[in-house]
Amino acid sequence: MFQQFKNIDSAFRHIKLFSYLLITACIAITCFAIYESYRSSENYKAHIYILANGKALEAIAADRKDNIPVEARDQIKMFHEYFFTLDPDDKEIQANLTKALYLADESAKRQYDNLRESGYYANLISGNISQQITVDSIQLDMNTYPYAFKCYATEKLIRSTSTTTRSLVTQGCLRNVSRSDNNPHGFLIEKWETLENRDEQVKNTEQ
Repeated sequence: MFQQFKNIDSAFRHIKLFSYLLITACIAITCFAIYESYRSSENYKAHIYILANGKALEAIAADRKDNIPVEARDQIKMFHEYFFTLDPDDKEIQANLTKALYLADESAKRQYDNLRESGYYANLISGNISQQITVDSIQLDMNTYPYAFKCYATEKLIRSTSTTTRSLVTQGCLRNVSRSDNNPHGFLIEKWETLENRDEQVKNTEQ
């Protein structure tokens, strides 16, 4: 009879151990399923579909931190193009400079005021001079905040009789701000200054 009780007790312990193992396995499988579902959901959210010409194109979203250098360089490029690409038309000049000043602080406004007071924009209009800029390279320091940068560009002043090529070097830093329609990258250029703006070549175009 005692042997029978021992067998029952042993069987009960085995069933108890098996139950614990089964519960542990169920919990592990459930946790794994929840984790995989969450990861799949995150991956799904990262995929964006854009409708273009009646076709759905897939794009992948990324965290902003992955794109900060790209967005920062584009902000600097946009600002310089708006500030320095000018045609002999007062409304066009004002439109471009308004866009530029949304992207920078009072340091850019001071340079604009100095150029306006010296008659620079009036001379462009009266002389029918177009000004174009090409950004050659941008040095960006992402190890410090605000992010310091130096911009190297080529400027062209196009007249009916000649084209003047200038070397332009500026520097400043970038601070994070809220994104908006006028500032889509969410950066503000601060402490902006021109280090160099000198003539390199004058080419006569007069026949």
